[in-house]
Amino acid sequence: MHCGCVFVRDKFVLATGYNGSLPGHPHCEEVGCLVVDNHCVRTNHAEMNALTQAAIHGVTLKGATAYITNMSCTTCAKALIASGIVRVVVFSDFHDTLATQFYSSSGVEIIKSEMPERIIHYEIEKYSSAKRTEKSK
Repeated sequence: MHCGCVFVRDKFVLATGYNGSLPGHPHCEEVGCLVVDNHCVRTNHAEMNALTQAAIHGVTLKGATAYITNMSCTTCAKALIASGIVRVVVFSDFHDTLATQFYSSSGVEIIKSEMPERIIHYEIEKYSSAKRTEKSK
């Protein structure tokens, strides 16, 4: 499953993450998933990778919003709550999770949004400073 997480505060991107293997380890797309109890344990979830990126760069997440592809698993939800996230925007639900319960009881606002379109509608002709590349024609 391809998932992403973006932390934002005051319209500024603080950190990002996606589901992926540990640094230096092969990705599931290369060697296959390592599934235990219906979960791939080879990868870190998008939220954990974004939290790690914030920590490595010394970025506080207090008061930030997390934009996440899928509702967090229980472990990721607890980590986001502990980091100071105040709002979570998700585009789909996740199975077997207590995230909604933990977010709600911790005062974290949950916004469930429609999945954005996969196509970007960009009318390049409206911008005099832009032109199509050979590949975009």
